[in-house]
Amino acid sequence: MRFLLPLLTLVSAAQALYFYVDGATSKCFFEELPKGTLVVGHYSAEEWDDRMHAWQQHSGISIFISVDEVFDNDHRVVSQRGQSSGRFTFTAQEAGDHRICFTTSSSSGRSGWLSSSGPNGGIKLRLDLAIGDSNQIESSDKGKLQDIASRVKDLNARLNDIRREQVFQREREAEFRDQSETTNARVIRWIIIQLIVIGITCAWQLSHLRSFFIKQKLT
Repeated sequence: MRFLLPLLTLVSAAQALYFYVDGATSKCFFEELPKGTLVVGHYSAEEWDDRMHAWQQHSGISIFISVDEVFDNDHRVVSQRGQSSGRFTFTAQEAGDHRICFTTSSSSGRSGWLSSSGPNGGIKLRLDLAIGDSNQIESSDKGKLQDIASRVKDLNARLNDIRREQVFQREREAEFRDQSETTNARVIRWIIIQLIVIGITCAWQLSHLRSFFIKQKLT
């Protein structure tokens, strides 16, 4: 089944939709694009789970994306296989219709995957297209990148501040350690000097007492 997505504006249009796919059926869209138009697409796929009675996203879903220029003998400009969610981009080299196709597959083996009894099919695919002049979209992306770069610079500045504070604290700890070692060395030196003085004093006193006792015996 083919759907037509009209080009809302020639500069920076956004189109969002979702559709259902049963089995490995391809769904294609036609978009008439001017030359030099950049198309950025974001997609995500969910599979119907009969047990949960809900749409579930899992790693077993894969999406094959192809973009062909129908005016140039179906010249393929995008051939990409991705997981259940991802992004694709291309730039129109010439003006004309472009066919954008999605082919889904799943390795879940869930019952009802190939059954047409379900009301909406087995895969729900969400698609968000940003269509516009490549310079404007790139300018928008550049603005986002600049914002991210600014945040990264702020984080780097904070990290540098933390690093400088850590270096300052280490320097203070080293200075305090040096002062403590110097103080301990002085205390030990004074203790040794005091021990030497006390030892000399004791030896002098003993010598004096000995001389005194000797004199007392002689008299």
